[in-house]
Amino acid sequence: MPEKSFLVTADEGEGQRIDVFLVPKLSDLSRSRIKSLIENEEILIDGKVRKSSYRLKEGEIVRVEYSLEVSEGLVPEEIPLSIVYRDDDILVLNKPAGLVIHTGAGHKHHTLVHALLFHFPEIACVGPQERPGIVHRLDKETSGVMVVALQSGAFYPLQRQFKAREVEKTYLGLARGRILHQAGQIDWPIGRHPKHGEKISIRSDKPRDALTLYSVRQLYREATFLEIKPVTGRMHQIRVHLSAAGHPLVGDSRYGSRKADPKCPRIFLHATRLSFNHPRSQDRMTFESPLPPDLQTYLDTLI
Repeated sequence: MPEKSFLVTADEGEGQRIDVFLVPKLSDLSRSRIKSLIENEEILIDGKVRKSSYRLKEGEIVRVEYSLEVSEGLVPEEIPLSIVYRDDDILVLNKPAGLVIHTGAGHKHHTLVHALLFHFPEIACVGPQERPGIVHRLDKETSGVMVVALQSGAFYPLQRQFKAREVEKTYLGLARGRILHQAGQIDWPIGRHPKHGEKISIRSDKPRDALTLYSVRQLYREATFLEIKPVTGRMHQIRVHLSAAGHPLVGDSRYGSRKADPKCPRIFLHATRLSFNHPRSQDRMTFESPLPPDLQTYLDTLI
């Protein structure tokens, strides 16, 4: 559910820009921060993504889907981290399934950000207040390798690399059905679903380009084990693309079968490899994370 929602009326909001309308209502956030939330598709107008300059109409609902907590409200928590690499600039870790990256609607505590603030208090001033150090994200149920900036001099160069698509991300996923082509790509644009704003879809009114490459590692009787490389980094991109292609990820009840496979512990998706340039030395660095035991155990049961 959205964190907050506001009704646009003839007396309040009609004809105003979204950011102007929200500034007095979200007093804890700056106007620039509100514009950033709009650009990141975390503020919706009647379930649709709009630009900051969009003029509101009477009767529309403005929904803020992001936690309004700021860093002062984030209490560090002693949550263990699986650290793959660390230096003065960056931290590379192996995120477990079930851990949310940062606060949001329904997630006020027990996030990766809370853990980072406990182990690395200096990170509080790196990047946005509500998600310090975070330059990219993995879904809650997705496990795997990710990088965090430990100081501001690393945050912006890393963020630029992700935006410029210079970071190579490789996932392992198990898709339903048999994919007979050894390799291929899915390039359907995606965006917010026109009726269900909490979901991403290829039938969006405001789609953005998205490109996913894949290769087949192993064929099973009713599933295909894939190596997947998302070239773009859209929300839920891999899940949406595979689902739209008729091969949703095993365990994905949102974009696949509503009836979960009782033997699969979660969504079968793991970030196995990450390559990027070190923000200080510019050396190319690659980090890997093997398939975790819960997914490997399930894979071993297939024939």
